[in-house]
Amino acid sequence: MQCIGRRPSRTKSQEQILEETSRRVTLMNISRLGLQDDEDLKYLLKGSPLSKVKSASWKRPRFYKLQEDCKTVWHDSKKILKSPDSQMFSIDDVEDVRLGHETEGMKRYANDVPSDRCFSIIFKGQRKNLDLIASSNEEAARWTEGLTKIMSNSRSMNQNQKLQHWIHSCLRKADKNKDNKMSFKELKRFLQEVNIETDDNYAKQIFQQCDRSRTGSLEDDEIEEFYKMLTTRDEINVIFSTYKDSENFMSASNFQKFLKDEQHETLSLDQAKSLITKYEPSEEGKKQQSMTKDGFLIYLLSDDGGIFNPAHRKVYQDMKQPLCHYFISSSHNTYLMEDQLKGPSSTEAYIRALSKGCRCVELDCWDGPNGEPVIYHGYTLTSKILFKDVIKAIKNYAFKTSPYPVIISLENHCSLDQQKTMAKHMKEILGDMLLTWPVEGKIKEFPSPEQLKGKVLVKGKKLGSLEASIKETENSIAEAEDVSDEDEAAEMDDEAVKSNVHAKKGAGAKLKLAKELSDTVIYCKSVHFRGFEYATEHQSFYEMSSLTESKALKLANESGNSFIRHNSRQLTRIYPDGMRTDSSNYSAVDMWNVGCQIVALNFQTPCTEMDVYQGKFRDNGFCGYVLKPSFLRFNQSKFNPKSIQDGEWWTPKKLNIMIISGQQLPKLSKKSSSIVDPFVTVEILGVARDKGKKFSKVVDNNGFKPMWNEHFEFEIDVPALALVRFLVEDYDASSRNDFVGQYTLPLTSLQLGYRHIHLLNRNGDLLPSATLFVHIMLQESKV
Repeated sequence: MQCIGRRPSRTKSQEQILEETSRRVTLMNISRLGLQDDEDLKYLLKGSPLSKVKSASWKRPRFYKLQEDCKTVWHDSKKILKSPDSQMFSIDDVEDVRLGHETEGMKRYANDVPSDRCFSIIFKGQRKNLDLIASSNEEAARWTEGLTKIMSNSRSMNQNQKLQHWIHSCLRKADKNKDNKMSFKELKRFLQEVNIETDDNYAKQIFQQCDRSRTGSLEDDEIEEFYKMLTTRDEINVIFSTYKDSENFMSASNFQKFLKDEQHETLSLDQAKSLITKYEPSEEGKKQQSMTKDGFLIYLLSDDGGIFNPAHRKVYQDMKQPLCHYFISSSHNTYLMEDQLKGPSSTEAYIRALSKGCRCVELDCWDGPNGEPVIYHGYTLTSKILFKDVIKAIKNYAFKTSPYPVIISLENHCSLDQQKTMAKHMKEILGDMLLTWPVEGKIKEFPSPEQLKGKVLVKGKKLGSLEASIKETENSIAEAEDVSDEDEAAEMDDEAVKSNVHAKKGAGAKLKLAKELSDTVIYCKSVHFRGFEYATEHQSFYEMSSLTESKALKLANESGNSFIRHNSRQLTRIYPDGMRTDSSNYSAVDMWNVGCQIVALNFQTPCTEMDVYQGKFRDNGFCGYVLKPSFLRFNQSKFNPKSIQDGEWWTPKKLNIMIISGQQLPKLSKKSSSIVDPFVTVEILGVARDKGKKFSKVVDNNGFKPMWNEHFEFEIDVPALALVRFLVEDYDASSRNDFVGQYTLPLTSLQLGYRHIHLLNRNGDLLPSATLFVHIMLQESKV
């Protein structure tokens, strides 16, 4: 039985007041979401019983209900729980809601239940899916559609609305007795909740200033005054005052002047008016075609006012170049959710990678029972999943995030019969998606991502040449042949696996390759790397090699220019060294600097390297393809990242960054007394001579709106390859600093002037209201 603390008794009148207050708060939050009169939302607010599914024998009834903040779902529990928080989840933490048997748990444990009564809540990060069964298809539809609408509308709220929602939620949380008033004790609790440490004297000063009625508590207008005092940003006031025309308004012409002088954006007066119409909340401001301070702040917190160039949020690059001219977002051991020795394998890992823009996924294929190939990390304790289930997941999710081609990288350890089964599954499940013939008959060069839209390519071993296989296919010749297996073990990423492969097959063994599987490989034939000179003289453009990170780094250091020329014509895949059994990652930057296209990382591992990786592919509409700079595409390029000389790549810039302030940084500890001590690191990543890192001072006990006002300067010689990383950490004198949030982007996507940086968490997801406010200048550097 659950332990419930005794609540103070309330009169009927008090209960009615509480109910009315709760109703008013709920309506306010519904209005913020723009879901007034939505029947699905009303249904979720009433709540309903659902069955939670964890195994074939574990299905438990639970009552689920949307809370008054319209952002939190509560459920009852039969267990004695340490914290009420364990009975709730935030909709901000939900990645997706799927109706039907769309997760492994549902397929395995609820296959006997009609699919229209089943739905799954997919959480961001490492949290397990929540599989639920409704009593009817209508109830399941209410929950899936209701939650989906809340998620969609929450994302479309502007930053100011998110801030208001968050602060009012914190106010409600601090109001322990739910009397809609705030005592001095509750005010102090609230300040700690929003990450502000104040001494009693200062807190008392704020409290007395707002308590104009002298009742010893804040209510209604006094709470609003406290809210305004708390959220006032002096740095915004200073900028607004510089460009305003009157006490309350900035005219369209002055806003246009601000955009030109500060933001380095040349917009027409009509375009400036359009931004005012888009962001100004007051009808009076819109009528006067002027901007209030609130509208100005909303603009600064928007995508238009953000640090990332809005034009780069969509595909803007030339997508008609050959495939080898692009960096391609690529995953290693895609099937794994955790480590490479005993972690679970899951189709969900493929879905998550594809949803993060990944365009090249890896399938380690082994013989499975009942003639069905399985995928897992061979000779380890990682769990197994069916090959055909992975292909189904790829079919369903390959092109939801991006329309550009997906490459299936096959590590084939299967017998002849099961190879044929693999080919059969790919052809039957993927259908027309699977590329089985050269585009427009092209066998002299790669087609472009544009030509390959909606197509799935297979990378793997191939019998003979592409030209020969086309002729054989036309003549309907189908047979199996031996192919060299000398690099098969080399592509194994774990020493134990590698030794087992060698022991099983013997030195210089041959792999029996089914022609049916061979024929699925068109533009990505796997071959052993024999050196750049050999590749130039003997290899076709579609023959590609896979290299370990250490081998690739050695080649980049010793033969950088040769590597670049090789990659101007052929694809190269890089993957982590075998000792990374914990699924840790390496830096992709040095590989990109020599034009390597398929630099595969463990997407399942949150880390600095993955942050940088996602920052790189944030460019070009997050489509998973980023066009390489021209000096990495030219087959006679003289560029060498280790020895910068005059050339088109050498365009020196001076980058000046002012870290001004932070806003609503998250609490890292559940202890109310624990407040972050934030500091900011700004790092440049790129060619060796451009790399640099600078640190701000530490602001003690303030995560709500810390102020830094610190200036950093960087000299950058090859801007086309540079990335900028902003990292916020919580300083700790006695142990490792704690991660708070980060944001990484290409220098070429940087917007100038006063900009907000919307911070991301460890998993690369947006922190709901955490930002940095900065000023950026980028100038030609005098040489």
